[in-house]
Amino acid sequence: MRPETAPPVVTVVHAPACHFCVDADDVLGELADERRIDLRRVEIDSPEGRTLVAQHRPPMSPLVLLDGAFFSSGRLPRKKLVRALQAAELATGPGAA
Repeated sequence: MRPETAPPVVTVVHAPACHFCVDADDVLGELADERRIDLRRVEIDSPEGRTLVAQHRPPMSPLVLLDGAFFSSGRLPRKKLVRALQAAELATGPGAA
């Protein structure tokens, strides 16, 4: 769980020579320009990357986590991510209970 004022954390675990990883980078770069997110890139063969893959066991790369929870693997579902980020903004924005 993140503090109410902190932006959502999107973690992308990349694999070498992964075209879906490149696509995810492009999409997340655009989203980072449009809204407040904390974007983290982790290489799959780093200690943290190996731990995340062992924990979440994605069938494809990249593994994408939203606030530490599994969000997707393989092709990044942009519309689903935008909806999840909007919901997070509503839940933590001004007037949220």
